[in-house]
Amino acid sequence: MKQAELKAESRAIAEQSYDQLNGDWLDWLEVAKRYEHKVPSQDRGDIRHSIILELALARAKTSKPIPLYRAYRIASYMVADYWRQRQKLNTGLDCKNCSKTQRARCKEDNLYSQCPKLIKLVSLDTLTVDADGNPCRVIDTVADDKAIDLDLWLDINTFLLGCPTRLLELAVERLEGKPLNDTDQRYFTRQRAKERKRYQQKLL
Repeated sequence: MKQAELKAESRAIAEQSYDQLNGDWLDWLEVAKRYEHKVPSQDRGDIRHSIILELALARAKTSKPIPLYRAYRIASYMVADYWRQRQKLNTGLDCKNCSKTQRARCKEDNLYSQCPKLIKLVSLDTLTVDADGNPCRVIDTVADDKAIDLDLWLDINTFLLGCPTRLLELAVERLEGKPLNDTDQRYFTRQRAKERKRYQQKLL
């Protein structure tokens, strides 16, 4: 299945999860849908949930229905807060902690580039020095999160290739908290003892 088809399927499943909403929850969903398009597509599901939750919390505080205009205002605030958080993450700027006068001055004179909180971006091709004092590019010092631990990968896959299917099924049942009957428990214990013995022999 192509990536586009997977995305379309996941969106359809997400939409189905709202089918059972009614009353205030359905109204809040409609409010959220009016504002979620104001954020990037990958974050729309999150902002939808955030808006609905914020409206539910506001309703719980007053114990009275939320007027529609107020619901829209709350949703608008949530979207604005999303962009403030995004700006803070990407640039380090967090203008809401500055005084109103300072914010007005920065906006009028475009002083954002002089803010001491601003994150200074560095090109990955910039030359630097590694831990051994050798010159290198910044990109060569960045750890690769996608790198595979080959020893661990081979060890796990080798074990799973030779692992009995029934043992895997019992392991899943144990993880899910399901009790094993006497026969399965004896089998599980015996297989675990075999694997422990094999592992100990490797260490010798």
